Amino acid sequence: MTHELRITMPSDEELVHTRAFDAPRRDVFDALTKPELLARWYGPPGWTVIACESDLRPGGEWRIVTRQPNGREITQHGRFLEIVRPERFVKTERWLDWDVGEVRITTELFEREGLTTLIVSARFPSREVRDKLLASGADRDAVPHYGKLEEFLAS
Repeated sequence: MTHELRITMPSDEELVHTRAFDAPRRDVFDALTKPELLARWYGPPGWTVIACESDLRPGGEWRIVTRQPNGREITQHGRFLEIVRPERFVKTERWLDWDVGEVRITTELFEREGLTTLIVSARFPSREVRDKLLASGADRDAVPHYGKLEEFLAS
């Protein structure tokens, strides 16, 4: 079953994605945090993961480099602030070629009867940064991005 992505903006600096997956919480957590799994599904269709590193511990760093179909490479990186396996993790995020400041991302997972609800809350440095990200298509790309995660979890 395909579940819909719900996108909300509870404050001027926040963007929240909520989506359910027909998979155990531990599997969703692993798919979101283990480099060898992330590399198999991350990004919208047509994007390729060319590097993926993750030191999953408080203070540990992470980095993902993706290539868009047009050849443009995007590097995202940050550090983990909190890990509560398999319920929650908090990390920072920055982009190498787009310096808009640090984004704080809180990912929470809730499981009930084999259905895991994912809530990803991003707190941006300002409303302008959040809106710039939305204008670049981040909300449009999120639907197929999570669709790829759903397909991966089902395989």
